[in-house]
Amino acid sequence: MTTPALAMEPIPGISPDIYSARDFAAVSKIVYDTVGIVLPQGKAMLVYSRLAPLVRSTGSVSFGRYIELMRIDEAELARAVAALTTNHTFFYREAHHFEHLESEVRPHLLRKLQAREPARLWSAGCSSGEETWSIVMTLLGPDRGQGLDMVRRDLAVLASDIAPHALDKAKAATYATKDLQPVPADLRTAWTTTRGEETMVADPARSIVRFRQLNLLGEWPMKGRFDVIFCRNVMIYFDGPTNERLVARYAQALLPGGYLYIGHSERVTGPAATMLRLVGPTIYKRNEA
Repeated sequence: MTTPALAMEPIPGISPDIYSARDFAAVSKIVYDTVGIVLPQGKAMLVYSRLAPLVRSTGSVSFGRYIELMRIDEAELARAVAALTTNHTFFYREAHHFEHLESEVRPHLLRKLQAREPARLWSAGCSSGEETWSIVMTLLGPDRGQGLDMVRRDLAVLASDIAPHALDKAKAATYATKDLQPVPADLRTAWTTTRGEETMVADPARSIVRFRQLNLLGEWPMKGRFDVIFCRNVMIYFDGPTNERLVARYAQALLPGGYLYIGHSERVTGPAATMLRLVGPTIYKRNEA
């Protein structure tokens, strides 16, 4: 990763003794080396606003001193990366993905479960959980009896993110009622409970999800392969080579015939393109052989 061309210019309105362009360049390199996220020059003020509370809370006084702390304290580095992670998401985002999951994938997974075979799905970069619970409700379907039967079988959903605060919200599975309006009404009826302005995902649906803090560029502890992987609007923060490596790993992590769902502005390129074929808008299927 190269230092941004404007990295040594002053940052307007901020004393360089507190936060300088050199500090921004250092943070950018640390974040890129740690999690692969690219922070272009235009993100200098975002970095300031997200990290300033951590600078103050650690008594570091300046960003330069806080950067020194990031370099020697893994826990503080993790806090900084989590603070810089963008967590904007919403229920049923890119609805065509869930429509495809319902019509094309769910019947296959239902047959697997009924044959006492495992079914595994992964929400990679799950953020605050809206994607994960959209997947779960779509998977279990509007027939609560059938969904409960699926829950009792070998069905599991992995939800991973690098940011602990996002995972905490996802685990809580409680949202403003208005936020669930994009979810089909029959799914909300089957798998949520509303109390005033709050809506909670029902316990049976929550029971099949396992949440894990995970750096997508690090080691993956999962041993088995997946029927479905969602990784949407995550790769937009990476550069081309990082994306190609990540998608190749996803392709290897899919079972033959498994599906990869990515964001509307993302594409499969590089080695994975020989293993995955486009079967719908930003929906890829792994080759059977």
